[in-house]
Amino acid sequence: MVYTDYDRALYYIYRSDWDNLLVLMVRTGDHLLSKKIEHFLHACSFPNPYSTVEKTFYTLFDYIEHANSLNA
Repeated sequence: MVYTDYDRALYYIYRSDWDNLLVLMVRTGDHLLSKKIEHFLHACSFPNPYSTVEKTFYTLFDYIEHANSLNA
């Protein structure tokens, strides 16, 4: 696992830097992280109810938190 990918994902989400988040989605070796980023970006890019965007955000955030806890 490359733990810097998770930190970068959090940073890009915090900064609303969707372009770099998309690049991270393509370059990361973690397929689950890539798929969760894809779902989040899709929810943000297309007309969806806020609850869908919120759900995908928390799913991505929970996964990143879980992956970072394995590093500790």
